[in-house]
Amino acid sequence: MNKCSHDELMDRCEVECCHPERIARVAAGMPTERESAGLAELFRALGDLTRVRLLNALAQEELCVCDLAALVGLSSSAVSHQLRLLRMARLVRNRKEGKNVYYALDDDHVRRLLAESLGHAREHG
Repeated sequence: MNKCSHDELMDRCEVECCHPERIARVAAGMPTERESAGLAELFRALGDLTRVRLLNALAQEELCVCDLAALVGLSSSAVSHQLRLLRMARLVRNRKEGKNVYYALDDDHVRRLLAESLGHAREHG
């Protein structure tokens, strides 16, 4: 018989069982496959340090691509690429003013998501 570490024992049930009433309650509140896929895409977009830094900058105020590039220490081209991914994930929106393109967070949901996530990271970091 294999000996399991204490951590391994803490990660699983020692006896297989099912609680149908709990499963039914939770299943009723679960997002659809499509919603879950959208959520996974959102977290994938948030899974990059540069994109997180850009989002946190935009949580403070609208900035043009040049300002964002200077802020994060990357080329405008590299920042534009990251912003395009964030725009496709509907986390940011852009607007053109003259020859400059300005970015802002798409809505307050994104601002709250960032604030809650940062709070969690600070608490557990």
